[in-house]
Amino acid sequence: MTFVRRNPLQAAVGPLLAVGLIVSAVVAGSGSLRNAATSCTPGYDYGYQPGLGLTYGYAYDAIYGYGCPSTTTTAAPTTAATSPPPPVGNPDRRLEDGYCLVANDGGVFCFSDNFNGSLGGKPLNSPIVAADVSPNVPNAYYMFAADGGVFAFGGAGFFGSMGGKPLNKPIVGGRVTPDGGGYWLVASDGGIFSFGTARFFGSMGGKPLNKPITGMAQHPLFGSGYWLVASDGGIFSFGVSTFFGSMGGKPLNAPITKMDATPDGLGYWFVATDGGIFAFGSAKFFGSMGGKKLNKPVVSMRATSTGNGYGLVASDGGMFMFGDAPFFGSTGSLVLNAPIVDLKP
Repeated sequence: MTFVRRNPLQAAVGPLLAVGLIVSAVVAGSGSLRNAATSCTPGYDYGYQPGLGLTYGYAYDAIYGYGCPSTTTTAAPTTAATSPPPPVGNPDRRLEDGYCLVANDGGVFCFSDNFNGSLGGKPLNSPIVAADVSPNVPNAYYMFAADGGVFAFGGAGFFGSMGGKPLNKPIVGGRVTPDGGGYWLVASDGGIFSFGTARFFGSMGGKPLNKPITGMAQHPLFGSGYWLVASDGGIFSFGVSTFFGSMGGKPLNAPITKMDATPDGLGYWFVATDGGIFAFGSAKFFGSMGGKKLNKPVVSMRATSTGNGYGLVASDGGMFMFGDAPFFGSTGSLVLNAPIVDLKP
């Protein structure tokens, strides 16, 4: 959800422009094309880290990070006519508009969504374990590696990583803040690493867990909290994120792998490797693959922006859509170099 506030200065702009139009009748503008500032190496999909060359950026916690923003051009308007400011946020963020599948070698497979680079065929110190979309840079996205490396594509900002730094346990998930100004990484011991505008609200690091953490979801409003899920379905809530229930201590046919939050922040789903879906709070159940034959285990899920559907992805790239989540394609019939690990809207 995006909120736009107008201050008194903004409110005065419209009338002032109208007066200018009446007085001068016609205002002509001219300008030059401007390129987005970048520091990139031709022939590569990632950015140049000052002092490190073509390598990873380090800053506080687990994850490599680099990205090469795409060059954009902007021409000044030729008339004084004004238009409303562009909406903040990425219109391509919705699962119902398309999605990309991300493999553990950094390969990216997009369906009705824009491809903006990958790490397929490039050397990695650790496998990719998760991916997420930038909410404020159209078509930009991130990949997160098991050693805390962060990889940014399509102009997504790099805010730091744990790449090259010691970790007690490997990173298993990562999510971008709702404002696009930061991200969180979570390790299998529940340790949380915050970068940019991502705020630290607590973690399970150093605390006893019955089972390892396998995924996380961010609270959709203002980045004010997050949930962690363990492989036994245990849920750990931080910040304003509320606990709505869990499967901790209950029998499961298969371990839990990933989770997602409802758009209103009042519920969540998590998915098991057999495709079973567990819904809590305002999250609705629209079906699952539990008890059905799968060629490969389910590895991740994402909900639609309406909260009225979700998609599941298997390690072979097979897609299973429920509710209002549309099917755009899959890699289920292809031979992959590496297994799929996450689904990016």
